[in-house]
Amino acid sequence: DIPELNRGIIFKLSDADIDTPSRNAIIDQTRRWKFPIPYILTDSLDLNAKGVILQALDEYRLRSCVDFKPYEGETSFISFAKFSGCWSYVGDDRVGQNLSIGAGCDTKAVVEHELLHALGFYHEQSRSDRDDYVKIWWDQIEEGKEHNFNKYEDDFITDLNTPYDYESIMHYRPLSFNKNESIPTITTTIPYFNEVIGQRLDFSAVDITRLNRMYDCANTLTLLDQCSFELINICGMIQNEDDSADWVQTLSSPTDTDHTLGGLCRDSGYFMEFDTSSGAAGSSALLESRILYPSRDQQCLQFFYKMNGAAGDKLVIWIRTDDGTGAVNSVRKIHTFTGDGDDAWKIAHVPLKVTEKFRYFFQGIRGSVSSSGAILIDDITLSEATCPAAVWQIHKFSTYLTSTPTGSKLTSQCFYNSEGYRFGLSVYPNGRDNAYKDYAAMTFHLCSGENDGVMQWPVENRQVTIVAMDQDPDAMLRMSSTRSFTTDANPRWNKPTATSGTWDASCECFRTPDFGWSTFISHQHLRRRSFLKGDDLIITVDFNDLTHLIKTEVPVRPPAPSEDVPEDEPVIEVEFQPEAPKHREARAVDPCYPNPCFNGGVCVASEGEASCRWVCATSQATFYAGQRCEDLKIDRSILGALVGGAAGFILLALAILTVIRRQ
Repeated sequence: DIPELNRGIIFKLSDADIDTPSRNAIIDQTRRWKFPIPYILTDSLDLNAKGVILQALDEYRLRSCVDFKPYEGETSFISFAKFSGCWSYVGDDRVGQNLSIGAGCDTKAVVEHELLHALGFYHEQSRSDRDDYVKIWWDQIEEGKEHNFNKYEDDFITDLNTPYDYESIMHYRPLSFNKNESIPTITTTIPYFNEVIGQRLDFSAVDITRLNRMYDCANTLTLLDQCSFELINICGMIQNEDDSADWVQTLSSPTDTDHTLGGLCRDSGYFMEFDTSSGAAGSSALLESRILYPSRDQQCLQFFYKMNGAAGDKLVIWIRTDDGTGAVNSVRKIHTFTGDGDDAWKIAHVPLKVTEKFRYFFQGIRGSVSSSGAILIDDITLSEATCPAAVWQIHKFSTYLTSTPTGSKLTSQCFYNSEGYRFGLSVYPNGRDNAYKDYAAMTFHLCSGENDGVMQWPVENRQVTIVAMDQDPDAMLRMSSTRSFTTDANPRWNKPTATSGTWDASCECFRTPDFGWSTFISHQHLRRRSFLKGDDLIITVDFNDLTHLIKTEVPVRPPAPSEDVPEDEPVIEVEFQPEAPKHREARAVDPCYPNPCFNGGVCVASEGEASCRWVCATSQATFYAGQRCEDLKIDRSILGALVGGAAGFILLALAILTVIRRQ
């Protein structure tokens, strides 16, 4: 985690360093970002880090209105770079700022964490009310690291009227900055959450609420549509009047449980159902979405479906687009799913490529007169993103957790990516070795395939991204476990052959040795969230070419120096040597510099001495005299007039007083 990755680096985040008005990003609205935020991927970054950063940016777009764009000369921007550790400044500095993704920091969750700092958020345990929810064990904190547990008053940071969030991606783990590896520095008042704080899966629900409140987000950028059919309006979807049957909103039952709630709540949970037990063969029902307006040129339609009738029933995905008149009438078939007799819920991903307003719709078709079941759909998500290259759904995974020995694995079928490389996955339900038997390990390998003769070997600069999917029906609340690595010139990425791999009869191919993570996800996380909904573990994988990201850095104008100290930033203390005095040439002394004359007198230098013998300043009533124009004189004519006037005034006053006294 971040504290461990930053261990050994000098930090100087004292109260004085942090508690300054210029750093009050979460309250000071002048330090809020304007969107889209320009960014630079410097070439100091590892290639894997560049790919992970782009993943994190897409998560922000999916869950909020926060957007990003490549840097084009703007004053405010974020420069992602590889320094020591993982750290970020808080808020927009308005001069461009660094965000470090150092060695070991290249996971999507860590990038999301650091970007939340950049957007104006502090650690969860920094809240003013934190002592009501956690206890800080000061005597167990490593010397010199106490400042990492500072808390700030609510006139400096705000919780945006949200509760304390044990699940926040911004919370420290129990063993952060500890002296003893087994004694925590932070514990929760409710013991259950000791195993929750410090999660690095994804944003929590409260993280997203705060982000959207802070930036006044009314909508997200790339989530076009989602529906779990729990409300009677079925998310604005409509029935087609020209078909021969209807889809029916159906309540979950012991025989047909809905996918949203997974049968956990009695008399609750709905799905859409097309009955294929009656009607002529080929009869169908259409269920259409509302009109949608895409902003990108690619979409991924994800949903769950079940066909519990005889094999042969069909579920067809269509789209309607603008026919040129403004009406959404032009129809195009996208994909067909055919029932195989397996009545389990299955996940589907259907790529769409639409650039104009459209509807998507489901067509259920009765395959034959012998069909006696139904077609069910639930938990639809439509996002403007690419669909995963491969999906592996493992049914009844809990039985493998209880019966599979440590070191034993499950192996997927082999998949092809868009380039033509063939690959597969392995899952070790109880770990690869006894040291991590409380974790599920996940690994990647290459499979020999029909395209190997024309592919490039070793396969370099390809990013492998494996996701254990949280099956929450709300895409904004999913906390999936995601890990990535990028291939290199290591011989393990050579063409799979008899010398570089082992023969597998199930795929009739050679598989290379496994490469991946022994601690991909803990058993506790698997059970606590919706990773095993319906007892199914769903794993997605992508195998993408990142060669185009090798050179991404662009030049920028040097930013003005900033006195801010970044949150989580290592500050390197450097001893500076005093500069030697500069040699200065002797200069002649000017007796008239500075000017010794007063009151506008003009100085004249003569034989090294100053003289003010030129005309001094004068006015209509006064003039200056003296060697340095220092004496103020009054003009004699003016002085006579003043004296005469004063004498006349006195005589007049005496005459008036005499007359008054006589009367």
